[in-house]
Amino acid sequence: MPELPEVEALAGYLRERAVGRRVDRLEVAAINALKTYDPAPTAAAGRAVVDAGRHGKFLDLVLDGDLHVVVHLARAGWLHYRETFPSATPLRPGKGPIALRVRLDDGSGFDLTEAGTQKSLAVYLVTDPTAVPGVARLGPDALAADLATFTERMRSRRGQVKGVLTDQTVLAGVGNAYSDEILHAAKLSPFALTHRLTDDQMATLHAATREVLGDAVNRSSGQRAAELKGEKRSGLKVHARTGQPCPVCGDTVREVSFADSSLQYCATCQTGGKPLADRRLSRLVR
Repeated sequence: MPELPEVEALAGYLRERAVGRRVDRLEVAAINALKTYDPAPTAAAGRAVVDAGRHGKFLDLVLDGDLHVVVHLARAGWLHYRETFPSATPLRPGKGPIALRVRLDDGSGFDLTEAGTQKSLAVYLVTDPTAVPGVARLGPDALAADLATFTERMRSRRGQVKGVLTDQTVLAGVGNAYSDEILHAAKLSPFALTHRLTDDQMATLHAATREVLGDAVNRSSGQRAAELKGEKRSGLKVHARTGQPCPVCGDTVREVSFADSSLQYCATCQTGGKPLADRRLSRLVR
């Protein structure tokens, strides 16, 4: 899933490439991806792209006349920029990976695609981004929050730190991958309870959040959309590295699996050498 650094980089790429161009047309290929119908997609035609930004993990393409194309790429969505399209024929609704196409007046543009059978990519055409329910519920941006705000938000909800850190209503922008990286950098168990974290641990967690996200943003900045996934993978130390050596201590990176997700961690760095119970296996042996 694209998280804060990747969405920030996509916004930056669109600012460099699309700002100043006009939308030729907006084509919807997956009807279920478009979550709003007023204004209609035809309202985007002829409008200039004036900016591109981010709200947590939501991408915001800003058109003149206060019109916003707000996109949540979900777990398997992505943006593919095209210098030219293979055909001028408008897309037809279908079962392919393309959910929506934005054509610009110079012949370029981009496709929003989604792999797999579970379709969660969402596009909203609105005059105010806060009209998007997910945006309206966002907490403070995880990268921008100062220590006091970060601490207050993290302690506003009791629970395991991994789940609270990825709750977009608490702090916006952190997902499964970067939460694993942040907790590894902070040397905290993903199952540590937020209300039991000391002030020093909270300060360390805040510093790790800024460091991990800031480094990822810096590495992603200026990358083409097609290169961002590879750039993300290259910077990960524990996430998606199950069975590989931890680059900090050399211990084997371990995994805890859930019904539809998993987390990775280093026992030596984060849990005092104690392996965490795999919740999926625990359910099987009850």
